[in-house]
Amino acid sequence: MTRSTAPSSLGSNLLLRTDSYKVSHWRQYPPGTQTVFSYIESRGGAFSHALFFGLQAYLREYLSTPVTVADVDEAAALMAVHGEPFNRDGWMRLIEKHGGYMPVRIRAVPEGSVVPVHNVLATIENTDPEFFWVTSFLETELLRAVWYPTTVATLSGAAKATLLRYLEATCDNPQGQIAFKLHDFGARGVSSLESAALGGMAHLVNFMGTDTIVALVAARRYYDCDVAGFSIPAAEHSTITGWGRDRESSAYRNMVEQFGKPGATFAVVSDSYDIFNACDRIWGTELKDLVMRSGATLVVRPDSGDPAETVLKVAEILAARFGTTTNAKGYRVLDNVRIIQGDGIDLGSLRLCLSNLFHNGFSAENIAFGMGGGLLQQVNRDTMQWAMKCSAMQVDGQWRDVFKSPVGDPGKASKKGRLTLVRNAEGRAETVRMEAMGERQQDLLDTVFENGEILKSTSFEAVRERASQAARSLVPSRAPL
Repeated sequence: MTRSTAPSSLGSNLLLRTDSYKVSHWRQYPPGTQTVFSYIESRGGAFSHALFFGLQAYLREYLSTPVTVADVDEAAALMAVHGEPFNRDGWMRLIEKHGGYMPVRIRAVPEGSVVPVHNVLATIENTDPEFFWVTSFLETELLRAVWYPTTVATLSGAAKATLLRYLEATCDNPQGQIAFKLHDFGARGVSSLESAALGGMAHLVNFMGTDTIVALVAARRYYDCDVAGFSIPAAEHSTITGWGRDRESSAYRNMVEQFGKPGATFAVVSDSYDIFNACDRIWGTELKDLVMRSGATLVVRPDSGDPAETVLKVAEILAARFGTTTNAKGYRVLDNVRIIQGDGIDLGSLRLCLSNLFHNGFSAENIAFGMGGGLLQQVNRDTMQWAMKCSAMQVDGQWRDVFKSPVGDPGKASKKGRLTLVRNAEGRAETVRMEAMGERQQDLLDTVFENGEILKSTSFEAVRERASQAARSLVPSRAPL
């Protein structure tokens, strides 16, 4: 039997986690180059602000591991047939001089911070002039490590801000409700296990409901969080349709008998055949007393049809059958039952569902949402127009500005100089050149990594606290309900 001699992990070799053209860049810089300084920003796109998250996961998982001679050998062999001029001597020298650890300094805004777009969120520069070429070599994986979890966290934060506005308008205890109002259904809809982990973890910055278990593992491993999210027993279509159409009520009865304990919550997908019949004749008539006696909260899940129309009709049927209580703000709250809409949800349909309920007198506490692909997969680097660009170089001891300004797309113009982030006189975050920072201005970027060592870590609790304080910025406050 032949055993593989390949590395244990596809991403274990830093030298192979870049783009092919990066391999030749060590030959392309001006003679005398000593330092290359680059920054990461969102250049706009779908949101006005970015909720920064995910860098620490990358630092712990990838950048804390040194390059080895075996890594160099593997990369050299591959590049020899791939067609790129490999810098073997440079990498071997890095192993000799720095033990294989990256001689770079990474500074970043604290994770969980909400910063207006078009601002620097992280910077990187080499700390040893001999390895000026390392800064750009790391661009591919560093940008990837930042843009995806930050975009998901921003999207999730925008959903939270929207939900909070409706809860505050229609619910007596908005803060007590918000944590479980958006549930992550996205594990099966992403392109990889790592995407599920990073994206699912990014969602948990804003909420505590998830079915993406690997996100819990990631939050524990990278942010020292014991348990970042929770779930409830829930049916899928096979556990309902497996009983047969003529025994649909038996399938529902079984769910109540199995999980309907006092104080418990459980969810039952109820659209396998006719969601409205299920709510009216089965849940609302045949099984009504059983549900009420159980002392549990039944969560009915529609999973087809137009989300806004279906949710409102289900709410009206359940209200007629189970009754409602009017809260202190004058909105109806369903007795014994709730709704979760997990099909076709994005920011637009979520807002329509909430608006429909609002204008028909129902509190937003009646509903929770599940998002899958719309949360973890239907984003890309262009969603927030992410870029990492070199903005300064030190050549022969002198710093020079580096920038691009393409005539065909002014939106792609890049910033100049060695940059940092401060608060201006109005209290807003603003990108400035380091040498222009005022004596009384606080530098908002922290050095989190230097020469192979993580210098500053944050907890998941701290990330959540920062995000919670500023997340309302993610949705315009004047948007109509």
